Amino acid sequence: MPDPRSDRELLAAHVAGVPGAFDELVRRYADRLWSLAFRMLDHREDAADAVQETFVSALRSAARYRGESEVSTWLHRIVVNACLDRIRRRRARATEPLAGHDLPTPRDGIDDHLTRLAVADALAALPDGQRLAVVLVDVHGFSITETAEVLGVREGTIKSRCARARTRLAGLLGHLRPPGPRPARNAAGPDDVQQTTDATDRRGGGA
Repeated sequence: MPDPRSDRELLAAHVAGVPGAFDELVRRYADRLWSLAFRMLDHREDAADAVQETFVSALRSAARYRGESEVSTWLHRIVVNACLDRIRRRRARATEPLAGHDLPTPRDGIDDHLTRLAVADALAALPDGQRLAVVLVDVHGFSITETAEVLGVREGTIKSRCARARTRLAGLLGHLRPPGPRPARNAAGPDDVQQTTDATDRRGGGA
């Protein structure tokens, strides 16, 4: 039976020393946070590590939570920062930017694998702020307000970053669009990102 307590109640219970309260928060958000971390890092083990780090950080800092944002927003902000740290370390080590891809299998299909690589390449080519904004809004369905809260910036900044990211992705991923006429528009919309990430979801790329 689902725990009827709200996220805030669970976090307060954990701070008060109630056993199992934080475990319930982990159950509620582990899959969602892993999906976001994997979309950002494109590496299963790194995503799992980022989520683990997120919960450890939340566990240790729970007493400092003041309720200024939703618990879900607070957790997403922590995992975003954990992923950004890993991206920066990856670049600093000058390792392969897309390390950790699963090899294609007959089940996956070569086309889906190539699409996955192309999308990951395109997202990796975006500046950090644009990538985070467009992944949160267009892939994970966050509102502009929620995304601004997670990333700690103004709503207008999120709108601008998404617009720039969509325009860039439309150019980088144009070859993946189905043939045929498309209506003209000044900038790519959310469907451009979502359509080109469907292969990942179909093959287990997100939780």
